[in-house]
Amino acid sequence: MLDLGPGVGALVLHTGAELHGSEIEISPAGRDSERSHKQVHERPVAGRPLYAAVFDRLPAGEYTLWLDDRPLRHDVAVAGEAVTDISIQEAYT
Repeated sequence: MLDLGPGVGALVLHTGAELHGSEIEISPAGRDSERSHKQVHERPVAGRPLYAAVFDRLPAGEYTLWLDDRPLRHDVAVAGEAVTDISIQEAYT
């Protein structure tokens, strides 16, 4: 269950299988040193494996995603009371 509410959202980042076990970091836009991280896990959905990192309880705003200390994606918008769902599979397949 995700904790969503006024001014608080979540981000589900879909990846390819090659990132299983990797740590993805997230920071508020413009505050690169304020990072937290989540690990990419295999999650079975409808009998198929999907790979994702789930960031919950994020204050609404713009974020940067990081992999191996390099920016992975800038300007990721997270809205309050919502789940933002994005994919980076195209970059790794």
